Amino acid sequence: MAPRLLPVELRQLRYFVAVAEELNFGRAAARLRIAGPSLSQQIKALERDLQVRLFDRNRRVVTLTAAGAALLPEVREVVDRADRLHQRARGLADTHPVRLGYVSWRPADLAERTAGVAALRVDTWVLPSHAQAARVADGTLDVAICWAAPEDLSALGLEGTVIGSDLLYAVAVGEDSSAVAARDTVVLVDADLGSWESWNRYAEEFAGQTGARVERIDDGGITGAAFIAHVRRLRRPVLNSPKEQNVVWPAGVVRRPVVDPQPFWPWLLVSRRDEARPAVRAVVAALAGQRPHPGLGGDQPIR
Repeated sequence: MAPRLLPVELRQLRYFVAVAEELNFGRAAARLRIAGPSLSQQIKALERDLQVRLFDRNRRVVTLTAAGAALLPEVREVVDRADRLHQRARGLADTHPVRLGYVSWRPADLAERTAGVAALRVDTWVLPSHAQAARVADGTLDVAICWAAPEDLSALGLEGTVIGSDLLYAVAVGEDSSAVAARDTVVLVDADLGSWESWNRYAEEFAGQTGARVERIDDGGITGAAFIAHVRRLRRPVLNSPKEQNVVWPAGVVRRPVVDPQPFWPWLLVSRRDEARPAVRAVVAALAGQRPHPGLGGDQPIR
């Protein structure tokens, strides 16, 4: 008759992973915040329940047995799945919707990625990036998809992770649609900081890194007909903004790829650094899983 296997506790599996990663019972116990003798007893109980030895150990060295090494990936998967289950359950238990704001871009599969994670309410009040970040900081929004400089996030007590990016291009007069070097483009910087502060900072950073020319304006010509007027006036390729990504340009005006380097506008998922609501943290985790091209701004969490 086959031996009867006893139920295994998830807690013991977590202990096994910690010891396997540390290969030291003292460090693993400190990491788990339990007493060393208790950890040793729990590992022995797990080995007894599984009917296999997981570690070879003496006073100085702890090593995984062949069986322990074989089981470790599966145990990690079980622990990770349990963590995801708990996270999802906490999100579903929160009855208040998570309020999300954005500027001009959001993931096409936003609803699918947050389904079953938490109730999500997309805010229809579209504002510039710096304004959306400020709304997260003051609690008007829970999360926002926007652009923000690392120093601004730090000052506002926020953190952000790149979840998308727009490849920008140049707009020029004529029929030449060949690639243009970044140093040969013009970037527009508008005097209206209330509307264009984020773009201005990106544009000036781009110019500082590439040698592109900065053209200062005061008519809101970052987009729309005024933008086309500047393109015609300057007679040089002008970098477009994220709000002009899918525009059909008039006759005699073409889009030109920018190279050396390519300009990417990163979209950050911004949330409060001290966020306590499980539902908000669950939405952040669900949306931050994708890592596209970082462009300017990096692809790691920004604080």
